[in-house]
Amino acid sequence: MDAIPDQPQHDRKHVLLVDDDRVFGEALGKILRRAGFDVSLATDFRVALEVLESKRPVDLLLADIVMPSSVNGVALSRMARMRRNDLKVVYLTGHDIPGIEEQALGPILRKPVDEAVLLREVQRVLAAA
Repeated sequence: MDAIPDQPQHDRKHVLLVDDDRVFGEALGKILRRAGFDVSLATDFRVALEVLESKRPVDLLLADIVMPSSVNGVALSRMARMRRNDLKVVYLTGHDIPGIEEQALGPILRKPVDEAVLLREVQRVLAAA
């Protein structure tokens, strides 16, 4: 239930990664860091909201859709946008969830996600106006 922030680099984009599976989250964080992103890992929606309420810049929310709390990734992204209306969002899920595409505020990637697909989608969403 904690965030693992890097020291921010001013010329790098910051990704807030939210996944209740710490091992998976840390693995994704390493991939993103190697690609030049700053990453904060939150394993709980409450911690993610704390990061969003801080003064730290966050360019993209990368959120697991299915989490063990009452707040799933889609609900979290809506709460996040209330705090930062320009926040870009990419989702991750290992589940088939009928109708989720209509609720999502961004693209949905399937777990386990291929490293190249993850990086391409994150860069594409960040580059979009």
